[in-house]
Amino acid sequence: MAYRLRAGDTGPVQQSPVTCGSACLTVARMLVDPVFASWVRTGEPRLPGSPAGETEAERFAAYERVVMRRTNGILAGPHWLDVPWPRALGTPPWGAKRELEYGAATSGTRYDVASVRHLSDAGLRAAFERLVDVVAQGEPGLLYVGSTHLPRHVVLVLPGDGDRVLDVYDPGTGRVGHLRRDTVVERRLGLSGWQVPWFIVQPTGHRRVRAFAPATSLGGARAPSNA
Repeated sequence: MAYRLRAGDTGPVQQSPVTCGSACLTVARMLVDPVFASWVRTGEPRLPGSPAGETEAERFAAYERVVMRRTNGILAGPHWLDVPWPRALGTPPWGAKRELEYGAATSGTRYDVASVRHLSDAGLRAAFERLVDVVAQGEPGLLYVGSTHLPRHVVLVLPGDGDRVLDVYDPGTGRVGHLRRDTVVERRLGLSGWQVPWFIVQPTGHRRVRAFAPATSLGGARAPSNA
């Protein structure tokens, strides 16, 4: 059975102070991968590579750690190093982008990272409208929020009711609510106490031509196939 989240629902809560991004990416994968969602919720089926966990919370926490090791690793690929990111700030946006492209969103969906911290009100308004358009196609996005000085929290942005309003899953509380343009533009988001938008990791609206192999293990994201 497909896993779904809508405004008014309650999802999993992040299992450590620094895994908000990992929690969002784990939920994002649950939304597109019914087998993975079933494993998190019931423990079955147990595919090779799945971390240990007797309860739903333990399995969710274990996979959060798997995701963080990937997104915060030193190597961004076989031939280059990743940009340093303080572990205390959780998941780097570029690591989240890779995780979405290789397992936590529909295979082939391309993502980019937009810095919105220093945009004007008009710029934030345009950024929100762009986010509505690309997320409305069914792929999730991530919004980094924080204080005026630092990004401190990550939430998962989901398609809303079609009226230029998005849904947002806050891993700090597990609650799914509405994300409205005025709260973004006025920098009063109120997501786990944080108000200021910093980064958006969002679909580009384009798809890769190359095919992707189906997931055969819960321990890693899907890799490109040779097709």
